[in-house]
Amino acid sequence: MKKIFVISLVSLLFFTGCAFFQSETQRSAEELVHDGMEDFEDGDYKDAIKSFETLKDWYPFSKYAILAELKIGDSYYHLEEYEQAIFAYEEFENLHPRNEAIPYVLYQIGLCYFEQMDTVDRDQSSTLKALETFNRLIRTFPKNEYARKAKAHRTQSHKILAGHDLYVGMFYYKSKRYKAALNRFKSVLSNYPDVGVHQFALMLIPECETSIKNISKKKDGDKRQNTSESTYKKFLNFWKNIFT
Repeated sequence: MKKIFVISLVSLLFFTGCAFFQSETQRSAEELVHDGMEDFEDGDYKDAIKSFETLKDWYPFSKYAILAELKIGDSYYHLEEYEQAIFAYEEFENLHPRNEAIPYVLYQIGLCYFEQMDTVDRDQSSTLKALETFNRLIRTFPKNEYARKAKAHRTQSHKILAGHDLYVGMFYYKSKRYKAALNRFKSVLSNYPDVGVHQFALMLIPECETSIKNISKKKDGDKRQNTSESTYKKFLNFWKNIFT
């Protein structure tokens, strides 16, 4: 009797498990994309990712699979998990290089880097990657609406990079490393002439050049010390107006 009961219990658990997996696999691609989009619109991005990932795994050749791949990237972007979003977008581009959504994908990749940009006194790796991506979008799809949007972000990226060169240049200038400072200020003029910071670089370049010529003269060294302090104060005021 006990043996029969155990066999019955095992059978019940087995068939219940089968029913569970059957009900899961019976979710169609349409149901999964509907659930994913509904969660996405409601801001439930983690649940949306689950539905889109399931759709990709179960129905890789469905007409909805491409949409799922794209919305996975969008979901990670909204979650501010930018590295995951970049991975998803880049995977989409690699799988579908001629898809009509590629301009949007490039724009989103650029935005992911753009959102990770740090202040001008920090490392600018993300800024450079954002700029590289926006430039590729503008170059490849010059008339696309996302290329037009990218131009505004490109200008801001240029401003951050110009500010970084200016900041590093002022560090060298205050440390009396005038040649290094001169190179940074010239970089601002040559690479970022139209972002609103070149005026200060123009003012500093002659001072650096004069200091380099007269660096061996002690009396000039004393004079340049006073000038350096005065210029640094001007720089701080300029900095507050432009970058804060």
